[in-house]
Amino acid sequence: MSDVPVFMLVNLSITDVESYRNYEKGFFGFLKKYGGEFLTYDDKSITLEGDAPRSGRMIIFKFPSEQAAKDWYADGDYQALSEHRRAGTRLEFLTLVHGIPPRGWRLFGQTGSACVGLKAHFRVRAGNLPDQFRQHVAR
Repeated sequence: MSDVPVFMLVNLSITDVESYRNYEKGFFGFLKKYGGEFLTYDDKSITLEGDAPRSGRMIIFKFPSEQAAKDWYADGDYQALSEHRRAGTRLEFLTLVHGIPPRGWRLFGQTGSACVGLKAHFRVRAGNLPDQFRQHVAR
């Protein structure tokens, strides 16, 4: 599933603005280096349901693949920069969430009759899938 994007979900509270700004100044260069895209942040998110409403800043960004995200996180220079984030925030979570494979997904980088057969196989059995996945195989 190397062509599936991944989304990074972050919840943190800024405790030292100067340290966090030092982190922000370098963050976007590393995001770009690994093909990432910043999507949004919100300091006043609204929890509609659930037992653990989030406070602080919610951040969402994405990478083109799980490997790109792992490479970003493992980068030694990024880890050095992230010490500023650690010093300037209370991090609740930094979570990687896999995206849904795009339409016309490929199996092991291949397209063709094997994939068509698999899609037909799953199309017949789409009734056994959770609703959020049925739309991808029911066509």
